Amino acid sequence: MTELEITAEHGADPYTRRVGVLVGAVGILLSVVTIASHRAHTAAVIHRTEANDQWSHYQAKIIRGNSTEVGLKVLQALAPDLEKSKGVVDELESSRIRYASEAKKIKEEAEGKVRETEHTEEQALRFDIGEGLLELGLVLCSLYFLARKSFFPIFGLISGVAGTLMGLWGFLL
Repeated sequence: MTELEITAEHGADPYTRRVGVLVGAVGILLSVVTIASHRAHTAAVIHRTEANDQWSHYQAKIIRGNSTEVGLKVLQALAPDLEKSKGVVDELESSRIRYASEAKKIKEEAEGKVRETEHTEEQALRFDIGEGLLELGLVLCSLYFLARKSFFPIFGLISGVAGTLMGLWGFLL
């Protein structure tokens, strides 16, 4: 088993404290973007479910309207005297018109839910990319403590800034 040895050299490195603070800051940003990503994915699933429900409702209205229209046509074809069935014909015609109107409104609502879903999925994508870049930044910054190479925190900072900007883009979308 290998043990890590801490020498005065490690404690005397002034860069260590700055890199440690950078790791903490990137970690905090990572947690914010990760939570936003999870919430966006959950919201997208909810919006998609609501859209699917609306589309099912739309289909039901269309089917009712078509069934009413078929009934109306059958009645008109088979009724020897349309005057006797005038009330039924009027009722079926009014139902068909109502179902068509309701279906149109439901279709607009479903299309709105689809747009909400697409918007939320775009946000989630930005958050996911931001999360990945922040994770990369965190790892790169942390590598400084093992390798003592100053380019690790520099690349980590670049990745962290890119991840933060991507996360902000998700919030502003």
